[in-house]
Amino acid sequence: MDHWGGSHGGLPTFVPSHRPPGPAARWGYPLVTYVNDGIESAMAQAKAAAGERDVQIRGGAYTVQQALQAGVLDEVQIHHIPVLLGAGRRLFDVLPSEIELEIIQVIDTPEATHIRYRVRR
Repeated sequence: MDHWGGSHGGLPTFVPSHRPPGPAARWGYPLVTYVNDGIESAMAQAKAAAGERDVQIRGGAYTVQQALQAGVLDEVQIHHIPVLLGAGRRLFDVLPSEIELEIIQVIDTPEATHIRYRVRR
C-alpha cells in the first residue's frame, strides 16, 4: 500500500486477506478495508461502495482464481508481454472446472497484446 499511497485515485479499496492488516493499513489508509471472510464478501462490499461504477480486481493469480471460482468476475483482461519469466503462480493452473471466455477486445502493440474477455455463464 505504501507504494501507491493507500489509494487508487481516491477510491475505496477492498483487500481480500487471510491475515489481519498491518499497522500502516489500520491507521494510515482510511480508504483501504481488509476483508477476511472471502472474495464474495470483498466483491459485495466493493460493489456496494461503487454503486453504478465498475469494480476492478488488481492482484495476482490467486485472487483472480478465487474470483473466477466464486463466479464474481464478469470480465478478465490479460496483458501479454513478450517476456518469459519462468516462475510465479500460474493464472489458469488451479481452476475448479472449464470456464468459457468470449473475446471482447484485442489491442496489439509492439510492447504487449491486451486481450479483454467476458466470462460466459
